[in-house]
Amino acid sequence: MYGLPVAARSSAKQRSGCPVSVSLDLFGDRWSLLIIRDMMVRGLRTFSDFLQSGEKISTNILADRLRHLENAGIIVAERAAGDARSINYRLTPKGIALAPAMLELFIWAAHHEPTGAPAGFVIQMEQNREAILAETYRRWEQRDPSPLIPPFTTPAKSPKGNKER
Repeated sequence: MYGLPVAARSSAKQRSGCPVSVSLDLFGDRWSLLIIRDMMVRGLRTFSDFLQSGEKISTNILADRLRHLENAGIIVAERAAGDARSINYRLTPKGIALAPAMLELFIWAAHHEPTGAPAGFVIQMEQNREAILAETYRRWEQRDPSPLIPPFTTPAKSPKGNKER
């Protein structure tokens, strides 16, 4: 699955050659990861979809992050089939390859921080990692926009993670 290292696509100066640092330079801000999440598991595709996702991202930040993710080769902008004036964003193979990391972030946060994810849902995700990832890849390959995960409510403030498990 993993090939030899590739040259950087963008000319942005990296802080170091550490792979974690390089990854954070590409998608380490919260907005980029939320856009990737929304494309990957919520089926969002358009600028308007992202604006209405509930995260309250401003239009200028959204436009900047979409451009940054596209320049990094994580997403691609495509003309909509039915309306040439409309743009749909899609994860590239490089972008969908983030699915395992996104799943692990989801599970990790649900175990260690208060989240709006129901405990049973998190347990199901944790116990069925391979099936969840297979379904994520299937939806990407088939351009299936149906959501894989629901939107979650804002959690009540608590110093501990979801301990219902």
